[in-house]
Amino acid sequence: MSTERRQFARVAFASGAELITTQEHLACQVVDISLKGVLLQLPEGHLPQAGMPCLVKLPLSTSEVVIAMAGELAHVEGRHAGVQCRSIDLESITHLRRLIEINLGDSEASERELKALIAAAGAA
Repeated sequence: MSTERRQFARVAFASGAELITTQEHLACQVVDISLKGVLLQLPEGHLPQAGMPCLVKLPLSTSEVVIAMAGELAHVEGRHAGVQCRSIDLESITHLRRLIEINLGDSEASERELKALIAAAGAA
């Protein structure tokens, strides 16, 4: 069992996403997501390098809304890639926060996480 403690809750979210790097565009599956990043399942035969800048586009199926998150490939293990969010626009973070709030079932928890994210960004 991992002793790792995450500051931001990750929620399982089965959805398609697009991972865009300087080398390729990949259709991926979201494993889980948080305010600070996303874990993706990569297609067979594609192993991007950790440390690469990237963009993740996550279309929400109920509308034309797309959550766009610019980040860095924090790790690539097997067919999974963890993306750490470096920047996200206001509309995307608003939709992401709502998605996490719905999946957590706790609006106060998502509010605390958003405040922690803002505080962390201000300290950087």
